[in-house]
Amino acid sequence: MTTTTIRVTTAMRDLLQQLAQASGVSMQSVLEQALESYRRQTLLEATNAAYGALRTNVDAWNQLEDERLVWEQTLADGLEEL
Repeated sequence: MTTTTIRVTTAMRDLLQQLAQASGVSMQSVLEQALESYRRQTLLEATNAAYGALRTNVDAWNQLEDERLVWEQTLADGLEEL
């Protein structure tokens, strides 16, 4: 695995160190977990914004709802989940 160096403030480094010590993992692991959480949060926010924009377009929203109804019918097709 390759690594690189980034600059952070002393306060951020100290916080990272405290979190690592409190959780018993490395500072790198704490940072990786924090970045993954942030990535997921921004993805959900973008998804919510996109659905909000879609909902303002009545025709597009109705098309989506119609498509959902078609897909929901496949749930009653008698096929078992494996």
